[in-house]
Amino acid sequence: MFDSDFLQRAIIAGPMIVFSLSVHEFSHAWSALKFGDDTATRMGRLTLNPLVHMDMMGSIVMVLSQFSFGWAKPVPVNLMNVRNYRVADFWISFAGPISNIILALLMSLLFHSLNLTPQSYFYLLLKFGVQINVVLALFNMIPLFPLDGSHMLRSVLPRELEEKVHNFERIAPMILLALIVLPSFLPGFPGIFTILGPIIQPIFRVLL
Repeated sequence: MFDSDFLQRAIIAGPMIVFSLSVHEFSHAWSALKFGDDTATRMGRLTLNPLVHMDMMGSIVMVLSQFSFGWAKPVPVNLMNVRNYRVADFWISFAGPISNIILALLMSLLFHSLNLTPQSYFYLLLKFGVQINVVLALFNMIPLFPLDGSHMLRSVLPRELEEKVHNFERIAPMILLALIVLPSFLPGFPGIFTILGPIIQPIFRVLL
């Protein structure tokens, strides 16, 4: 496991994933504060310090998966503190993916602007940065709880569907887990990245 390829991924993918996840969670905290909820701010989450945002189990999975999957600690949000909880929930949730989209665009600009050789560290770092931020943005917009997309969808659906959505959210994490894990054991099973692939690849071609 810990071979030269793993070391290369560790020094390129590791820092970029941690940075991108930290920006993602910071954006949730910042957006929540703008809508009137200071819960995350009081808990020290309004920061880009990765040590504050990293989840122990998510970090372990990140290393064991050779930096192909991982997660950070969700930012706590109390919608009781906001005026319009549906509007606030949508934009607080969307703030994370938006931050990753912005990072992907900025890194794409640097990638094309700097005269970097394909073998250089910063070439590989920026290329991976574009890729991981596109993936993070799209993955988190999947409407399955606890991903951001589930909050976004719940916020725009008619209020009379809230109870049904709440009931579905109880099994949504199991569906999400199956879509992530089962392709490794059942070749041909349509996993998350099989579904997202047709969307992700054209974006990669444009940005890279």
